[in-house]
Amino acid sequence: MVKNGEKNAAIAESVKPTKKILITQPRPETDKSPYFELSRKFQVELAFHPFIRLEPIPAKDFRKQKIDLSYYTAVIFTSRHAIDHFFRTSEEMKSSVSQDTKYFCITESVALYLQKFILYRKRKVFYGTDGTNKSMFDAISKHKENEKFLYPCSENQQDNEIINWLKHNHCEFATPFMYRTISNDLKELMEQKEYDMICFFTPSGVKSLFDNFPKFKQNGTKIGAFGNNTSKAAEEAGLVLDIKAPQPQAPSMVSALEQYLSNAIKKK
Repeated sequence: MVKNGEKNAAIAESVKPTKKILITQPRPETDKSPYFELSRKFQVELAFHPFIRLEPIPAKDFRKQKIDLSYYTAVIFTSRHAIDHFFRTSEEMKSSVSQDTKYFCITESVALYLQKFILYRKRKVFYGTDGTNKSMFDAISKHKENEKFLYPCSENQQDNEIINWLKHNHCEFATPFMYRTISNDLKELMEQKEYDMICFFTPSGVKSLFDNFPKFKQNGTKIGAFGNNTSKAAEEAGLVLDIKAPQPQAPSMVSALEQYLSNAIKKK
């Protein structure tokens, strides 16, 4: 989709400074967010706009899947949204979550979000070291014996790599659909202003861009992606990535942006 992408990105880097960055998430609720400190430090303009919205699948529809949540002993989470909807569905179904349930998360930040719902104990919460499925699989492998896994996900967005791994390792599992991912209308947003960089956080966000603009061309626009699955979706869509996070020295998108902008200044 983007021909000679790396060459184009290099040319764009030299002629187009990064001044306007679109963050495809809701605006932070507090002014103390590190995003705003980043904006002041590097004098860049940040715009926040979610590319997707989530619709919960109500209990009456969830029952049609005929999945007994209490039967399963371990849960795999790849996002905070999945955590929200797992506990919402459990409450609506009046299904108590055992204190012995094990939780396997894609990153530490997702794992820490569990504190909103459970008494956080490290011995029952495990996570990958670098945000990749592989590192999460390494964590699961150490504890998978005799476990029955739930992988809550969106009705229209699954990670086949996770499903294939569970199958290959002969795990007993179910993939309950607990929410739907809907692409937001981005036409007015994108037509109002030209952005030097767009930062994505989910594969669904990438999909939303192309749902709105099927013929989207990168044309020098820098792209950031948080999470291995997001990076994969962006590259499969033909986008050239300037930022991939998390990394050991950049565990968040803010720190990855700071690193990128600092390096850009040094190159001047």
